[in-house]
Amino acid sequence: MVRYQGGVNAGHTVVVQDQTFKLHLIPSGILYPSTECIIGSGTVIDPKVLIEELDQLEQLGISTENLLISDTAHVTMPYHRMIDQASEEKRGTHKIGTTKRGIGPTYADKSERLGIRIVDLMDNDSLEKKLRWTINYKNVLLEKLYDLPPLDPNAVIEEYRVYADRLRPHVVDSSLRIYDAVRQRRNILFEGAQGTLLDLDHGTYPYVTSSNPVAGGACVGAGVGPTMIDRVIGVAKAYTTRVGEGPFPTELNGAMGELLCDRGAEFGTTTGRKRRCGWFDAVIGRYAVRINGLDCLAITKLDVLDELDEIQVCVAYEIEGDRFEDFPSNARQFARCKPIYETLPGWKQSTEDCRSLADLPPQALNYLKFLAELMEVPIAIVSLGASRDQTIIVEDPIHGPKRALLYKKTAATPNSQGVEVLS
Repeated sequence: MVRYQGGVNAGHTVVVQDQTFKLHLIPSGILYPSTECIIGSGTVIDPKVLIEELDQLEQLGISTENLLISDTAHVTMPYHRMIDQASEEKRGTHKIGTTKRGIGPTYADKSERLGIRIVDLMDNDSLEKKLRWTINYKNVLLEKLYDLPPLDPNAVIEEYRVYADRLRPHVVDSSLRIYDAVRQRRNILFEGAQGTLLDLDHGTYPYVTSSNPVAGGACVGAGVGPTMIDRVIGVAKAYTTRVGEGPFPTELNGAMGELLCDRGAEFGTTTGRKRRCGWFDAVIGRYAVRINGLDCLAITKLDVLDELDEIQVCVAYEIEGDRFEDFPSNARQFARCKPIYETLPGWKQSTEDCRSLADLPPQALNYLKFLAELMEVPIAIVSLGASRDQTIIVEDPIHGPKRALLYKKTAATPNSQGVEVLS
């Protein structure tokens, strides 16, 4: 399992039986003893947080010996966190909604070729030489631009040498490791963080993260060619959420938004911030299908909608009387979009104990079919709760459909054509 981008700004909450694990950098496959887990070169690693995460897992009885770290991943330093926090505060009303964990400045230094990589962390001489120059350079920014106290290069170097000693046994050439796994015909799962609309190139810029969460980012962030990826699985909630700033056409600010937030426990794993909630946005959904080349979908948290009399789905946008069914690339135009809804009946009963499509209330099944039709991609997985057994596997999401999954394409044409919705 390979994590290919992002840093400690991401969080995955994983529930296994009665235990809850909050992961930030370590791939969730660490909970499977026989799974090799790689933090790829496209990630940025805060060694302090990573070591804390390792310690927490080991205290819970989870072995971390199968964790591997790319030697070319970049390292988040103290000055990255300080600059991130200070620059976000200076933005005032123009703030982005960053987690203030230093992710953006780490990626900025990577692009500016000032970054410290894991391979530098493993070399005492290289680490000292690079950090002394870089910290002196960053101290000018901290003092003159942000009115912050300077960092002591000696203290930072010694702190990070301790981190290096702890992480050294885990460091590998991750691209070579993945390539060897491909040659051995082992199964490989690439795990992204954040979502399509937070992608640096294809998201709601500037309200985005500093990396590429989209499926194409897996190739660069893991160091593999596109021909090595056989299948792309999209994960979407049965409604829409967003953390941080940025336009959100279907956002619900009243009682309904509170209900979705409460029932869905919509609080960020990393920051604890309350997530903004809204109706499912099929315009965004179709955009995600297109940008990622999705083969199938996993729809999660369907049970959150169990109590509703009616459920609305955004099928298009309206701007000054004109209808748009495609996602706008212009952020200012997106901020002016008003949702056009279609209303579906709710099912008003619990779905938490459903274990097959046949167990679902007819209205819940119709809702899923409606989403599959709108996004023109099959639904392979339906999740109805945090427990692993609260999952309906409609069809094998890895090896492809053996039969229609709520939806099928009738011809080998682009997704917008040749569509048949199954009854």
